[in-house]
Amino acid sequence: MPRAGYRYLRPVAIRILCIGEIVGKSGIFALKKLLPALKKERRIDFTLACANGATGGAGLGKAHSAYLRKLGIDVLTLGEAAFFKKDIVEAFPVSPWLLRPANHPPGVPGRGLRVYKTGGAAMPVAVIQLLGQAGFGRIHLDNPFLTLDAALEHLKSEARTIILDFRATTTAEKIAMARYADGRVSAVIGSHARAITADARVSRAGTASITDTGRTGSLESVGGMDPETRIREYLTGIPQWSREAVAAPELQGCIVDVGDDGRATAI
Repeated sequence: MPRAGYRYLRPVAIRILCIGEIVGKSGIFALKKLLPALKKERRIDFTLACANGATGGAGLGKAHSAYLRKLGIDVLTLGEAAFFKKDIVEAFPVSPWLLRPANHPPGVPGRGLRVYKTGGAAMPVAVIQLLGQAGFGRIHLDNPFLTLDAALEHLKSEARTIILDFRATTTAEKIAMARYADGRVSAVIGSHARAITADARVSRAGTASITDTGRTGSLESVGGMDPETRIREYLTGIPQWSREAVAAPELQGCIVDVGDDGRATAI
């Protein structure tokens, strides 16, 4: 049956919740309080979350990765801060729910793409995590567009539903990637700005996209961090060690519905 609030083009085979970047303690608190009811109310089959800022606003620690998994998240994606916390390195080999950018060079711990089984739906879901090239001064990875081509060649026989988690600093690069992947993946989910965008859409080719899924954390903040510290940094030009903001936590993100042919029906 159609689910309330959605207009369906084709029958829905799987419903995927894509959670905006988890930032600090308030983000984890919001998930603990809201995720179980949200998954039940919306009948979610698979849950994906960006955890690049879950521990202290930058990176993901080993303990938090395990805790977030216990809260009911199927896949945690990272980005430029994938290796900011040293203890996460030892977690990658034993934590299939963790994905770092697939465009890291060979030999880097962890994986950037996997195929997952789903509890509420019979069809498998492939997730690819890629990092853009513009604006990351501390990390320079392989071309994400060419990496996507290689990844899709590898995955085409393993799953029809393919989610591309693309983390990039500019909207231009994220929109370009959505166009490049159009008709080749089920959804292109953007992150990094920590501000949810209003451009969610489904293309004629059946690819859902959104430039940024926002953040799961404090609304009364600057990117999930303490506003006063951030403002002082802008006023003085001197880098500050930001503190996490905790007021008014909120869970942001989007829901993507996919048909049994791997094409998105709604976002």
